[in-house]
Amino acid sequence: MPVIAFANPKGGAGKTTSALLLACELAAKGAAVSIIDADPEKWISQWGALPGKPENVRILSEVTEDTIVDQIEDAAAAAQFVIVDLEGTASLMVANAIGMADLVIIPTQGASMDAKGAAKTIKLIRNQARMARREIEHAVLMTRTSAAVASRALKNVREQLDKAGIDIFSTSIVERAAYRDILDYGGLLSGLDPRQVSNLDKAMENAREFAGEVLAKLRSSATRTKAA
Repeated sequence: MPVIAFANPKGGAGKTTSALLLACELAAKGAAVSIIDADPEKWISQWGALPGKPENVRILSEVTEDTIVDQIEDAAAAAQFVIVDLEGTASLMVANAIGMADLVIIPTQGASMDAKGAAKTIKLIRNQARMARREIEHAVLMTRTSAAVASRALKNVREQLDKAGIDIFSTSIVERAAYRDILDYGGLLSGLDPRQVSNLDKAMENAREFAGEVLAKLRSSATRTKAA
């Protein structure tokens, strides 16, 4: 089953938020999802301890660089999707998880520091692909963007990535109060009260579009693999 890793050595790039949004969208569609919480802050594990976690979401939080390969392999045998939220460093654990991934998502804010972190991640992905003698699908996901206007810095980062030939998600994760609320109060976006959360419908639409694009990338990658 597909293994989707979220990686960027730059802290605060939006890895946990985007990983959780994807897991919640897949779970809402009825898929069995295993989340490997390899972030030292354990935000997803804390979310899982709150009310409202779907029964078809399993969270594995006791992860080390020695066990992560076995845990990903075991989770992939038991779930329809495996999502790995990685620590914000370029470590052996991160390299091992990337080597196991079918798709690596690189969350990146519209700032040069995040772009540099993304570049390090892409270099690591390419090195792991060479070692494994296979392509590792990857793409940059712009996060915490403004719904109103794209900043000058964001446009600059997109231009740099385009020039480098890096695949970028068409969907960006927009800064929304709803995304903070599910981490604070638990459950899915659909469980939030629209009277208490601004623009909940737009947040849900954004998350659906992101999940749909992830699935499309996985299907496209699987098709290319079969053709090869």
